[in-house]
Amino acid sequence: MSAADELLDIVDENDRVIGQSPRGEAYARGLRHRCVFIQVRDAEGRLFVHRRTATKLVFPSLYDMFVGGVVGAGESYDDAALREAEEELGVSGLPRPKPLFTFLYGGGAGRTWWSAVYEVRCELPVDPQAEEVAWHAFLPEDEVERRLSDREWVPDGLAAYERLKEYRRAGQVPFG
Repeated sequence: MSAADELLDIVDENDRVIGQSPRGEAYARGLRHRCVFIQVRDAEGRLFVHRRTATKLVFPSLYDMFVGGVVGAGESYDDAALREAEEELGVSGLPRPKPLFTFLYGGGAGRTWWSAVYEVRCELPVDPQAEEVAWHAFLPEDEVERRLSDREWVPDGLAAYERLKEYRRAGQVPFG
């Protein structure tokens, strides 16, 4: 089955399931669905950053400071977060990502999805999926901040990153 054929739950503005659709159709018709964003840090606290492959259905070849993806039909956010993190990092036995908050991303032109943001520490050696990740590194957060203006980043990841920074500032919640 191709990524475009993967079945997704379609949700309303309150994140209630109202139907199902193949991913390709959901994207083409701008149907609201669910996604997960997992911020990954290594043992030294550096962020996992990667460049998406040119073959991705959404935001090909752009940089991202999260791993993640769509939530499958009938799948919970929590299960999707663990599945997506392990798949993209190429690991198994990752601790369950910690849920932080959800928000409705609205990227215009029918690009809107409910987004659940998580964090996890990965102390395992990573071997990212070649079909998902073209380049990767663990970078100190100050370096990520410096690179925000000189790289093209996925817009939903940038929105999640800004909300995560505000979430941490408001609650003074350090990673851990």
